[in-house]
Amino acid sequence: MDVRLTSEQRQLRDAAAKLADDLGPGSVQDLDDEARVARLEKTVETTGWRSLRSDGASGVEVAIVAEEFGRGLVDVPFLGPVLADDLTRHVVDTQQSWAVAVAGEAVDSRGLDRAVVLQDRVIESAGVGAVVPTADLTRWFAELDGPRESLGDLPGDAAERWYALALAATCADLVGVMRGAQATALDYVKVREQYGNTIGSYQAVAHLLADNQALIEGSISVLRHAAWAVDELAVDAAIRAGRIAKLYAGRAARTVCENAIQVHGGIGNTWECLEHAYLRRALTSTELFPVSLEEIDLGLS
Repeated sequence: MDVRLTSEQRQLRDAAAKLADDLGPGSVQDLDDEARVARLEKTVETTGWRSLRSDGASGVEVAIVAEEFGRGLVDVPFLGPVLADDLTRHVVDTQQSWAVAVAGEAVDSRGLDRAVVLQDRVIESAGVGAVVPTADLTRWFAELDGPRESLGDLPGDAAERWYALALAATCADLVGVMRGAQATALDYVKVREQYGNTIGSYQAVAHLLADNQALIEGSISVLRHAAWAVDELAVDAAIRAGRIAKLYAGRAARTVCENAIQVHGGIGNTWECLEHAYLRRALTSTELFPVSLEEIDLGLS
């Protein structure tokens, strides 16, 4: 496995990062800015990244975009449509932006009217109904509505490959969320002063952020392997790599986000502090395609 990104992958990463920085929410108040969301939606739709898999992209490239979008709290659909695209590319010729159904709900469905449902190896489509309230402030979840339409059967091990991609993509989102929460905390501790010094100069704060960085680096390592494994390893090994990465990153993300809130002090517990949006997204991504310790045969604690 070569963990280095190709020049094209680095360009994709930089483009996704710039989009997230330019149009992602910079504050909790920005989440209600419909004009910003409309510009973001138009830009993401123009990139064509929602159909990366049907355009021949690898799991690594899907993870690159998912990570940067998680870091920037991008609040228009990507994860749902890119996972739906990985399913529908086997049975339909046209590329469409659909949500994907997980546990009976349309995931990442803002502005979308159809969702893809995987039932055993049969792909169906269903309407997107009423929005379901969730902790996540950046992604919409909705009920499935109306009759289902069969689109076709998945060939070979496509369903298992899709599951490996889903694990890697949600893990990438978690890594991005960790990076975003850490960056926000670092910016804060450089300017907030107590007793005449910036709070980042105190060991109690510095140690929390150092612990965060160690967790982030570990999560990046397992993510890179899981994303590469989607297309390069046997399907059982790819799923196992995805499960290990998801379990590690899910636990790490909660710790990182909670530490980031803690270093903000009292303001970290207010609605106006953006850190809780990262924590909410982390908790939601952890519960998408959840993994338990019993599902892997390594003794992670």
